[in-house]
Parts: sequence; C-alpha cells; structure tokens
Amino acid sequence: MPVDDDVSAEFITYTTRSVEETHDAIAAHYYDLRLEVMGPAAEFRTSLSVVDLDALVVGHVSFGTGMRMSFGEPGVYHVAVPLHGAFSLQQGRDEARFATAQRAVFFDPGYDVLIDDWSPDCHCLTMKIDKEAVRHGLETLLGRPVRRPPRFEPFIDVTRGPGRSWAGLVQWFLLDNEITHGLLRRPLIRGRLEQTLLEGLLLAADHSYRAELEGPHPPMRPAAVKRVMDAVQELPAEPYDAARLAAIAQVSVRTLQEAFRKHVGMPPMAYVSEVRLERVHGQLRTSAPGSTTVAEVAYQWGFAHLGRFARRYRERFGETPSQTLRTLH
Repeated sequence: MPVDDDVSAEFITYTTRSVEETHDAIAAHYYDLRLEVMGPAAEFRTSLSVVDLDALVVGHVSFGTGMRMSFGEPGVYHVAVPLHGAFSLQQGRDEARFATAQRAVFFDPGYDVLIDDWSPDCHCLTMKIDKEAVRHGLETLLGRPVRRPPRFEPFIDVTRGPGRSWAGLVQWFLLDNEITHGLLRRPLIRGRLEQTLLEGLLLAADHSYRAELEGPHPPMRPAAVKRVMDAVQELPAEPYDAARLAAIAQVSVRTLQEAFRKHVGMPPMAYVSEVRLERVHGQLRTSAPGSTTVAEVAYQWGFAHLGRFARRYRERFGETPSQTLRTLH
C-alpha cells in the first residue's frame, strides 16, 4: 500500500447539535448521505472523531438518539464496530443484519446502504478503506498479484482472536489523539501503522482469500525479484523493457526471467502489464463519463498499442475499457 511518509495523521473532532453540520462532517470524511433523526430531537448530539490517513479513514461516532442513514454505492470498503448499542444494516436487496458489540459489519462497495434502528446508546468505530489499498495489502500478504477483489463475509467476530485484536488496534488509533507527540503524528511511523491496520483486517475478516492467507507461507522471493516488483508498483508507467528491469534487479535478463517464472508465476514484463492493467481499470472505474477517454488513460499508464491493450483488458476484466468508463460505480 503506497503511503506518503512525509505526512502525519490528521485528527479532527466534531461536536454539534445541528443535523446539517453533522451531515457535512460525515460527508467530508466518508460519504454524502441522507441523515434522519428518528428518536427525540432534543437528545440529538453528534460526537465524531476522525483520523484521516492515506488510504484509510478511522473514526468514532455517536448521536445520542435513534437515527437512520442511507447512501448510494460507497465505492470503498467500510467496517463498522459498535462499542455500545446496535444498528441494522441493509445492502442492496439483501436482508437487514444487525451490528452489535459482538460482531462488526462489512459494507460492500457495490451496493446502496441503509442503516436503521440506530440505538440511542450506540457508539461506533468506523473505518473506510480504499479498494486499491485492500488489493495491494492482499498482494503483500500473499506474495503474488491479485486478479480479483476479495469477497468479504458480512460479519467479523470481535469478541475473540484476531477480530478482537484488530478492533482494539482501531481504538488505539483514535486514542493516540490524546497523546502529545503520539506515534501517529510521526510521518515515518504513520505509514507503517496504517499498513498494519489494513493487513490486520485482512487477517481478521473472513473473505475469499482467507484460506490462502492461513496456508503455508510462500517461499521468500529473491531480493532481485522484490526490487523489480517494488519499482514497477511505484512507477508502473515507466518505459520498461527486459534490459531495464534486469538492471533494476542487478542480475542478468535470463536470471530475472527464470526467477520471475519461479517466484511470481509470470515473466517480468507480464507482471508490468498486470500492474498497468489494474491501474487503468481503477482509474476508468472512478472517472466520470466525459471527463477522459480510454485512450488517454491507456497512454497515461504506458500502453502504446490500443488494440492489443483493449484485447488484454477484456480478457482480464470481462468487459471493454469503454464499458468500464461508462458504468457508474
């Protein structure tokens, strides 16, 4: 997960009795939403604390009264962990599920969300996670490229084991705000802690890659392979060829080819193409129709032959680049 080691964490706290101010504060850090007070209006009082990181937003929220909230497809992952109280969550046409102090809930990026039955005593930890950060975190843990996004189960048991440990780590992130010169205020430490929180979630939640994560660890990759993978992840649009990659690896072209086939499962230039395709796909999914073209995005990420690019893109994602760009996510 790429992070900016020159930036420290930003802590922000809101306390208000205004529904409008509450809406604006939540929308600024999470999503634009519809916010309805369902309990006694005189008891409405929002308390929201947020730490804004690079690919994560961690927060704690309470309202003091019954609430209902709804928002469209968030486009990012989200986990909610009630510390007290409970609420119901409905995604798309699925049945409503209750989040409690015993089980956190996962928001899927691709469905409309309705939060209802928010109890007056509900105090909830929330974490918003960029989809690209989840993919990169999985690749780091698995030691290989990830072609399909993970499918998460709707609940995380936070009463024991890794789920409980991870929920405690989320709380620590917010408590660090109370410490003068705390670790999250140190730029060199913040990125490492953020990565720990994300990778901890991947080890605590049930998802389609969980069994592989718990299986035997893959053999450690040679330093030459890691140097190339790190360079490509950082600058995927660079004009790489076999000779340049070998120079980065500090080995011969043949040695690098054999090492990549053995430890990554593909040639080094195929790995470059995989990374570029993922970046194109991510940008097309998040670009508003009319704001860019497929050609512009493809060229930006290093694809010079549009016909060949389009064929590989369709094989990889099951749709054309234009279809991705036209689809609202």
